[in-house]
Parts: sequence; structure tokens; C-alpha cells
Amino acid sequence: MRIRIDHDRCRGAGQCALNAPDLFDQSDDDGTVVVLDDRPPPELHDGARLAAALCPNAVITVLDEP
Repeated sequence: MRIRIDHDRCRGAGQCALNAPDLFDQSDDDGTVVVLDDRPPPELHDGARLAAALCPNAVITVLDEP
């Protein structure tokens, strides 16, 4: 799995950091998303998918890679 972010569209709603704190944080400067691990281990995949689904601006893309 790989996580990609469209930083230009992020508005800092924080749903990613609230629902998957092992993978996402928010910038102290502007509150936008910070990815902590763009290639998470399998045990964090569900959290990445949840964060992507809950993002109100749809800035998180989860790519399944072999």
C-alpha cells in the first residue's frame, strides 16, 4: 500500500489525524495533513482506508501495491 496526498486541496479538517493517528498528523503551521508513513505496514491499512473515506476534501489516495 502507498498513501498519496493532494496537499493543495487539504483544508485541515483533521479527520485523518483523528481516525488514523499512527499514519497522519497535522502541520503546526497551517493545519494541513502530514503523512507519517506513506508505505504503512499491513496492520495500518484499514486506518489508511478509513481516513481516505472520511476526508471531506478527498485529498487522500490509497494505492494498493503488490
